[in-house]
Amino acid sequence: MTLIRSWLFVPGDSEKKLEKGRGNSADALILDLEDAVSDDRQEIAREMVCAFLKTNPDRRRQKLWVRINPLDTDLSLPDLTAVMAGAPDGIVLPKVYSAEDVNTLANYLSALETRENLKLGSTKILSVATETAASLLTFHTYLENISDRLVAMTWGAEDLAAALGASDNRHPVSGEYDDPFLMAKSLCLSTARAIDVQPVGVVFVNFRDLETLEKDCLRDRRSGFVGKIAIHPAQSEVINRAFTPSEEEIAHARRVIDVFEKNPGLGTVGLDGMMLDMPHLKQARNLLDLMAQIEALEQ
Repeated sequence: MTLIRSWLFVPGDSEKKLEKGRGNSADALILDLEDAVSDDRQEIAREMVCAFLKTNPDRRRQKLWVRINPLDTDLSLPDLTAVMAGAPDGIVLPKVYSAEDVNTLANYLSALETRENLKLGSTKILSVATETAASLLTFHTYLENISDRLVAMTWGAEDLAAALGASDNRHPVSGEYDDPFLMAKSLCLSTARAIDVQPVGVVFVNFRDLETLEKDCLRDRRSGFVGKIAIHPAQSEVINRAFTPSEEEIAHARRVIDVFEKNPGLGTVGLDGMMLDMPHLKQARNLLDLMAQIEALEQ
């Protein structure tokens, strides 16, 4: 899968916002059929999303994903059957309970790709992996048998708060996430890395505070996340910038690799008064690999 830094939610029933999203700097749009669409506009949204997909077949600059309704509702299958004719790049699956939901969706996609004469396996999956209470107890299922359609995982703090009966998800004094939500974040990150899919940062709901958004993105990147979901068009540029390594970071990574290459056979070397070992070399290579993917994305 092509790396995606910014995923922008766009209501599926707003022609104006759909068109505006196409001109946004987001690497991917998530055409939303779930929370952004009222029950009485579901059919309208499905038709608009499918038409939008069909009229935007060139996805080289910006991928087009669709968030369907949860699998345990009677809306998800109608969502899928309506939008697959437009060949979305992927499906965002909300309210996941375990990897079984991801595999069930994968089976549905295989049938619908066959119906639409699409390449089998071409439609990928992003799992919103922590929006139910049960999901915090089932991350191990992703390690057992998971569809290779799953290419990314993110976590959800807002829906999880409701599922846990919490009145808020942040500490009233520090403003940081409370323990259950930090656990959800950590489990999502570690599971994504364990199965080699992209770990995606959670939404930042205060869309007017771009300065704090950038800090949140940088904290996510330091933790190991790659990319973040946006809920407002103004967030995409900030997210892209925060998840793109700086020139200083790139230069340092190259120096780390260079000093190891000049000292073959050594497991530990010195650089700028610091002792470096194999994890530092791996981090440097990972950063340059990330930058290469971003450069390919922006071509």
